[in-house]
Amino acid sequence: MIIRDKKAVVEEYARAAQNGWVLPCFCSENQTTTEAVLAAAQEFGKARGIKNVPVILAITVNYSPRSQAPNYTHTRDWRTGLNLFLGDIEALAGKGCVYEDVNVMVHLDHVQYDLDAELLASDLSAYSSIMFDASVLPFDKNIELTARFVDKKGKTIFIEGACDEIMDATGEQHNELSTPAAAKRYMLETGADMIVANLGTEHRAQGKELKYHSELAREIKREIGSNIVLHGTSSVTNEQVRSLFSDGVCKVNIWTALERDSSPLLFESMVKNACKAAGSDMINKLIAEGYLTEKCRTTDKINLRYFTAMYRQDIIYNTMKIMVSDYLNLWYV
Repeated sequence: MIIRDKKAVVEEYARAAQNGWVLPCFCSENQTTTEAVLAAAQEFGKARGIKNVPVILAITVNYSPRSQAPNYTHTRDWRTGLNLFLGDIEALAGKGCVYEDVNVMVHLDHVQYDLDAELLASDLSAYSSIMFDASVLPFDKNIELTARFVDKKGKTIFIEGACDEIMDATGEQHNELSTPAAAKRYMLETGADMIVANLGTEHRAQGKELKYHSELAREIKREIGSNIVLHGTSSVTNEQVRSLFSDGVCKVNIWTALERDSSPLLFESMVKNACKAAGSDMINKLIAEGYLTEKCRTTDKINLRYFTAMYRQDIIYNTMKIMVSDYLNLWYV
């Protein structure tokens, strides 16, 4: 079942809080990821005896570190990408569909105050929630624009705001952590339903470099309640983020880990089945160029199964399902 009405979304968060759950929000930029999340949630619910397991599916639009809606389609048109993303969810989890017993919320992530202006001004009723992101601006201006958006759209859609910038942490520069005082001021003055705080988990960095600051989250919780959203979860180990509910975190965003940790398994399978996937001529060429070893030169014949999208996607899909289940096991205890 797809949950879009704001009242129903609020009730879903209340249900999660009552059960001590932290709602996972999985970003997607293709149908394989979208379905892997839904399938994992459905299987998890059946195994645990949980009816209508809630899960959030999200997508970014013109967010420069990763613009996912354009990547959902080879047209690279964000409008087309959004329509396909919504269409996949409707076809998979809508009434009478395979995953209708999963409670799905559809989230727009990192919607930029400027680059996504057209989207922000449009009808947002197809979505359950939105992250309004003006975090690159000075703090006062961020508050001003977020408050303006909440005033305009807050009655009809669940809104989270970005208290402090969480950058694409692929370089040397790092952000300052959010402070309890800033979080409190941001929450009070914007009227946002939840806030994304920088708790040390910057996007796409390595776990060994970063640390989730649990005590800081608890300090912020004392100021604003359990209304904290955590981004950058892929940057730290699962053990660091096991006990988020008691820290005041109610929602966690995940994407990079799904893609990062499933790709090596696809690569491994294709190398081990090199002749089946690419044929002996290509394998001989790559051995001669030094990219592969003699071990890849087998008597295997090229095989239709190994050069289809289904073969490649099945590996990604099944790996992502396991990963999603691991996250659900962390936060639906």
